Amino acid sequence: MSHHEKKSKITKEMTIAEALRQNPKTAQVFMRHGMHCLGCASATGETLAQAAAVHRLELDTLLQQLNEA
Repeated sequence: MSHHEKKSKITKEMTIAEALRQNPKTAQVFMRHGMHCLGCASATGETLAQAAAVHRLELDTLLQQLNEA
């Protein structure tokens, strides 16, 4: 991907649902971390920071993987 294309960064303030909307490939990252409820209520109400805490994941690692997806 050229750096001319604008791709917004996935941030910890976003919800899982927002990250999925931005890049559907992030689903693979969530699944790999055991976050299977991509369509559930917490996916739309919980920020990625909160989700990482609930799943005991390192937030920076998760964000990096989501942005690389």
